[in-house]
Amino acid sequence: MRFHSLLFLCITAGLAGCATYHRVGLDTGKADQIEKTLETAGLHFSPEMEEKILAIDPEHVSGEQVSSILSQVPAPRIINIHGGIYPVHRRMISFSEFLVGMGYPRKRIQNPGDGTYTFSCYESSEMISGMIAWYYEKEGLRPMIVGHSQGAMQAVKILDALAGHTVKRLAVWNPLTWEKEKRYEITDPLAGTNRPVVGLKLPYVTGMGGGGLTRMLPNQWDMAFRLRTIPDSTEEFTGFYKGMDLLGGDFLGYGPANRYKASGTAHVRNVRLPTQYKHGEVPDTEHLLRSQQIKDWVNNYKPLDAFESEPHLDVTFDSDSRNILWAADVWYSIKKHWTLELQRVIRARRALRHE
Repeated sequence: MRFHSLLFLCITAGLAGCATYHRVGLDTGKADQIEKTLETAGLHFSPEMEEKILAIDPEHVSGEQVSSILSQVPAPRIINIHGGIYPVHRRMISFSEFLVGMGYPRKRIQNPGDGTYTFSCYESSEMISGMIAWYYEKEGLRPMIVGHSQGAMQAVKILDALAGHTVKRLAVWNPLTWEKEKRYEITDPLAGTNRPVVGLKLPYVTGMGGGGLTRMLPNQWDMAFRLRTIPDSTEEFTGFYKGMDLLGGDFLGYGPANRYKASGTAHVRNVRLPTQYKHGEVPDTEHLLRSQQIKDWVNNYKPLDAFESEPHLDVTFDSDSRNILWAADVWYSIKKHWTLELQRVIRARRALRHE
């Protein structure tokens, strides 16, 4: 009886205390004006800058390379998806500020239409998928997704949609007007040819704390048997979980039920975070910027390239280091794929010039 009461309370909280947005689109004139600034934001590098970018080792991106090279050029759009219980969206905003403080361009995290930094797990996965395609077409770099709690489940929903597992076609969505466009294809910014939204492959997606009792929420019922299977619509996926996690861990975060696996070619890692990490607070990371010692450690962090790992912190810092293992791992992957996306563009354009 006690378990059922707790389950009822969790479901009630998930439905009643939703952290959602009321999206209001811009008028056509203003939307067109912003769209033009995105299209001219610039993936045109000097030969010297191209060589600097190509010389970066994606597996070992230093803080100095971020500040002197990467922060001077565009970055992939980051789609942060928060969980469902208010005020969890503030935690993802904290993570956004952490990324900005580490050198990531704010304008590639913040939505240009309404200034928000996150998306809700209750917003349509088909809408977000179509919006990702819109951003790729306009900005030339494939977006990345960071999901937390139910947002981690939403991230997998988006991957399934992009893979064509749940829908046969996806409409393009405009994030400035918040309207569905009357098309199901985009112009690939590298090839210059039309391609459907379905089939788009993202560089990096990650989810923290997806599963547990949130599986019981009505908006997650369709994820019951496919949450842990990652399709080929991403090149790399990292799944984070922790022990004693009632809301986001299957069997309280213990055992193989928490491990993600690839259905095909996606590179999948599973990372078990310390049990003392609090499920709802993991993305709360802005405080890490207060210490240069911590920032240097985060920039030098390199995770194990293993199917499953359990990192431990064996350093004493001069400031608050809560959630540092999650932040360092995600920042490592974001730096890596930021570099790889830029190198992909440069090599594609060089190949076209030599045809």
